[in-house]
Amino acid sequence: MSRATAIATDRRIPKNRSGAAPLPTDAVPASRPLSGLAARDLMRRLEAALAAGDGFAGAHCVHEMWMRGEISLNIERALAALWRCAAASIPDWLPMRYIERLPEIYEIALRFRAPGGRSNIYVVLLDYRDSRADPYGLYVGMSRYAPADRFDQHKAGIRAAGSVLRRGLEVLTGPTLHLQHIRRADAARIEVQLAEAYAAVGFFVQGGH
Repeated sequence: MSRATAIATDRRIPKNRSGAAPLPTDAVPASRPLSGLAARDLMRRLEAALAAGDGFAGAHCVHEMWMRGEISLNIERALAALWRCAAASIPDWLPMRYIERLPEIYEIALRFRAPGGRSNIYVVLLDYRDSRADPYGLYVGMSRYAPADRFDQHKAGIRAAGSVLRRGLEVLTGPTLHLQHIRRADAARIEVQLAEAYAAVGFFVQGGH
């Protein structure tokens, strides 16, 4: 399913009288543009997005719930409702399933920065529900292709890592949006360091070499 990707920004804009700030069209999840909303206003914003079929606004609402540590059942319900109401306009940085440690995946990736170039860092969610206590692992890679395109190549068996071919569920676009179009040498370094950083906090990591 094709989903539009937002472009990075840290911009904040004033709230209106209802307590909800209009979202800039280039807002990305790492900027958390709804972080200033009270919980009740965040839920009102989500309800309005669902009613309007606005996948972009709804995705930011669900993401903010996730980053605040909302209980899994509420996030899963919000995700399911958003996919029912606005599937075509959900940006590709919103995961399709609940991932308990998503805030930590973001926090670690955001430690890394690099100047412009032609290489991309990407993270793939791996399915280990049949073999590990922790149901998910991570694959860290780098490519000149866009993360979604490289994931499709893996799944098609094109220069594929076995872990992604067999166990890849989805590419987690959001945490590495700021690590797209960077220099190859920096990408090679960050690929290794990001994988090591995830492994250091207990993620089961493949790739990163």
